[in-house]
Amino acid sequence: MERTPGRRDAPPAARRAVWAWALFDVATQPVFTLIATFVFAPYFAAQLAESPAEGQAMWGFAAGAAGLAVGLLSPPLGAIADRTGRRKRWIAAFSALIVAGSALLWFTPPGAPNAVAFALAGFALATIGTECATAFTNAMMPSLAPPEALGRLSGLGWALGYVGGLVALGFALSFLSADPDDGRTLIGLEPLFGLDPKTFEGDRAVGPLTALWYLVFVTPLFLFAPDQRGGLPVASAVRAGLRDLRRTLAGLRGSRDLTLFLLAHMLYVDGLSALFAFGGIYGAGALGWGTIEIGVFGILVIVAGVIGALIGGWLDDRIGPQRVIAGSLALLVVSAVVIVSIERARVLFVVPVDPKVVDDALFASTPERLFIAVALVLGAAAGPLQSASRTLLVRLAPPGKLTQSFGLFALSGKVTSFLGPTAVAIVTALTDSQRVGVAVLMGFFLAGGALLTLVREPERPAAR
Repeated sequence: MERTPGRRDAPPAARRAVWAWALFDVATQPVFTLIATFVFAPYFAAQLAESPAEGQAMWGFAAGAAGLAVGLLSPPLGAIADRTGRRKRWIAAFSALIVAGSALLWFTPPGAPNAVAFALAGFALATIGTECATAFTNAMMPSLAPPEALGRLSGLGWALGYVGGLVALGFALSFLSADPDDGRTLIGLEPLFGLDPKTFEGDRAVGPLTALWYLVFVTPLFLFAPDQRGGLPVASAVRAGLRDLRRTLAGLRGSRDLTLFLLAHMLYVDGLSALFAFGGIYGAGALGWGTIEIGVFGILVIVAGVIGALIGGWLDDRIGPQRVIAGSLALLVVSAVVIVSIERARVLFVVPVDPKVVDDALFASTPERLFIAVALVLGAAAGPLQSASRTLLVRLAPPGKLTQSFGLFALSGKVTSFLGPTAVAIVTALTDSQRVGVAVLMGFFLAGGALLTLVREPERPAAR
């Protein structure tokens, strides 16, 4: 009988292993949600940098450096891990970077001599640790589910990750981060633990919270998820793994479909990352949003992502990951078109509307409501896009080279991660228009989709 992720008729040990693996996405999600997007990154740009523009630039350079490091490290590390067999030791090593980098963010009060350096270093370390550890956990998927259930397994991980991000963001906004003027959190409470809003201790506390959160939710992976046994000693694995990596890179010439998919993934992931990175900035500039609006915006996007990941995993197993990716890209293009059509007093490029009124209800204006509606579609499409991408990678990876292939997958998703933000920045500077700047990202989605049409997906196993 087929053992699908989370099925009640599966053996308890198998179910426990699946859920332990899926909780890794929960463990790492606050790195993206709390640190990189909705809480610490805005704090850095607004309070630590000389100006928001300079803060955005420094944060972008740190993200680009971390992405380049991940891209360069993942393939050789994956090759080594394929030879040593065991993957948990590598996950543990990169977990130390996640915890240390996240905890370092607490030591960044405004005006402190090393605050900027600590913030950028902590962010970069946590990012590198998260992405490299993820490459190894992704490679554990075939040991947890049969080929016909990989889509559901991947979707389960993404959905739980979104739930984890939602809970972590809701907790931070409700109980830690407070308005420095009135000292109240999003729900009108004083911050927990006596955190001082004047020195932004609530915003800085998301670093230690992320570290503790990670330790709690990654522990089941080490306790219950199976690890591959056997393999070469580390020294021999280094030599053999790097030799294998050279062959894998050379072999891409003969792996037409894998190569095309990695190029397509590189383009559309660059566009997606930039679209999310600039979503809050665009809302603040085009719609005049503040911290509360951006925080609620983030929560709504995450909720949409949970629903989208679950539906996407179900569709993945029925119509195949390639079609799910194509459909998600189509939704992203439409969403981007609508987003760039929104201004404070106009929507859909030409339709005049009443602009937002100060002290009005939350999301009361037509532009805000349309932006939120499109953001929900964007969030719902992002989950299936990323979940189905790693499922398709599993199907296209050469036998015995899965971890190396996930290393190349990480490389394709990170080595050019500067392209999307840089393209937006250049076009925005040339046109002095946020709308035109964000519009350039449609080109990334369209180009990635065009390459994807050339990929021949292997025949899917028959459902049982």
